[in-house]
Amino acid sequence: MSSTSNAPRKAAIDRRTGETRISMSFALDGDGTATIATPVPFMSHMLDQVGRHGYYALQVEADGDTSIDDHHSTEDMGIVLGNCFREALGDRKGIARFAHAQVPLDEALTQVTVDFSGRPYLVYDLPLPKTKLGTFDVELVREFYQGWVNGARANLHVRYLAGDNLHHIIESSFKAFARATHLATRLTHPGAQLPSSKGHLD
Repeated sequence: MSSTSNAPRKAAIDRRTGETRISMSFALDGDGTATIATPVPFMSHMLDQVGRHGYYALQVEADGDTSIDDHHSTEDMGIVLGNCFREALGDRKGIARFAHAQVPLDEALTQVTVDFSGRPYLVYDLPLPKTKLGTFDVELVREFYQGWVNGARANLHVRYLAGDNLHHIIESSFKAFARATHLATRLTHPGAQLPSSKGHLD
């Protein structure tokens, strides 16, 4: 795998299963341009927030078995986005690795902390009821983050701090996710050694 500091930090992944078809192109060092077309309108809106507020270049085309429900499409979009992060980061030399962000949206406030450790682990603390926003099951937010963690092989903490409006709480978390991952993937010390005393991240 090429060095993070020398290679373009981009990825393009096409994932096809019996349940979903997802094509995604991604650049860590983008300009906030997001072009999103998915069968889950709420997740299209959230992925747009990730691209814009992470200053990524993100293109997503997805289709899936939403006639059943949105579960497979939402989870697999998380997995593919996580895979894109992992591929784009290369060997991760010189990156900040750790970061956190708190983002408000009116009365809502969430905190996201990330460690590109190579070890997938999710701590999820959004107290969302089992209900819908439009046609979207809000419990699928966790499935997206779990899919991303598994794909990126990263440690992610998503914490509720304040809020009553479910849309605001969820959108605040996605904006915080975008900002935290942006900060953690910055090349703070180009050419530096891997940020791990073990000599590898897994």
